[in-house]
Amino acid sequence: MERHRLQYLVMKTLGAQMDFSRMSLLHCAPERVFRELFSKWFRHYTTVDIARADVHYQIDLRDLPFADNSFDCVYASHVLEHIKEDDHALAEIHRVLTPAGIAVLPVPIVAGTTIEYPHAYEFGHVRAPGADYYEKYQQYFAQVKTWSSHDFPSQYQVFIYEDRTVWPTPERPLARPMAGEKHLDIVPVCYVSSQGYGKESCKSGIEVAGVADAMIEAEKSC
Repeated sequence: MERHRLQYLVMKTLGAQMDFSRMSLLHCAPERVFRELFSKWFRHYTTVDIARADVHYQIDLRDLPFADNSFDCVYASHVLEHIKEDDHALAEIHRVLTPAGIAVLPVPIVAGTTIEYPHAYEFGHVRAPGADYYEKYQQYFAQVKTWSSHDFPSQYQVFIYEDRTVWPTPERPLARPMAGEKHLDIVPVCYVSSQGYGKESCKSGIEVAGVADAMIEAEKSC
């Protein structure tokens, strides 16, 4: 999937900036495509999920059983859009990270601005995130930088291809139409400490606000 290609490239870039072999990773709702890879990259690898049995711990991200400062990295892809009380989950993620820790927390960007649903709709989502959703992360982390489809060569095919001009649909009754069939994907990297966010880490990352503005324009042009 396109999102996995972009996430892989971001993680490879981060791995070149820091030594994953000395770090511990908490992998939430672990994807099969990354599970074996991350277990080899990181010194300690722990998996969690709220329902699946093929993980180390079957737990709720809003109430993690781990001590403070337990992990150097938390990876939770396309998880937070399923959690109504996402503030609780973000607070818990921050709590279990070490002072120099990072969190990689992408969600599907499917709106110009985030739409909160009254109850779960498509795929159990409780919201349709826009790029502005990542601004919430700034309440919990000292620095948040985003990597987008524009940051890597086109040969990697990291844009999302989907006709969103037909929205809303019965499956997505609250979705707003977006122009075109080629859409930007975004991976945010959240730093507990601003000291862990140096020149190398920001070389290709872009500001949250700039990406959010671009997504709003895409929605307006439809």
